[in-house]
Amino acid sequence: MHWKERPQVDTERELLKGNTPTLVLAVLKDAPLHGYGIAREIERRSGNALKFKEGTLYPALHALEREGLIVGAWSREGTGRERKVYRMTPAGLAELERRARTWTQFATAIFHVLGGTPDEAAPRPERTRRPLLPGFEPEPTA
Repeated sequence: MHWKERPQVDTERELLKGNTPTLVLAVLKDAPLHGYGIAREIERRSGNALKFKEGTLYPALHALEREGLIVGAWSREGTGRERKVYRMTPAGLAELERRARTWTQFATAIFHVLGGTPDEAAPRPERTRRPLLPGFEPEPTA
């Protein structure tokens, strides 16, 4: 399939999958939650624009746990059902702050490309002139 023909749903799914760890960390910053609660909170905060299936969320939770960014502990609910409740570690908080900075810089850059005009963009760096051919210096222009 040519990239222009890729359905929007596939593109959105890939974007969500790539950003799931950051979203999980953002939700766990506020309170410990079990997987289902994390998914529902992301959906709530996004106005239901971001929806999760188990196949997307749980691999991200396991990876974050392996990396020491979150820890999970089994807890029994009032109904007697056990659920694994996740909480963020100090390393997870530091990683969330790093990812938030990176995401903000990236989103700002994309915004400037998509919606900005050249005059609104950040100042352009000075370009140094390099010779077109080794040993050949062009004449300065006025």
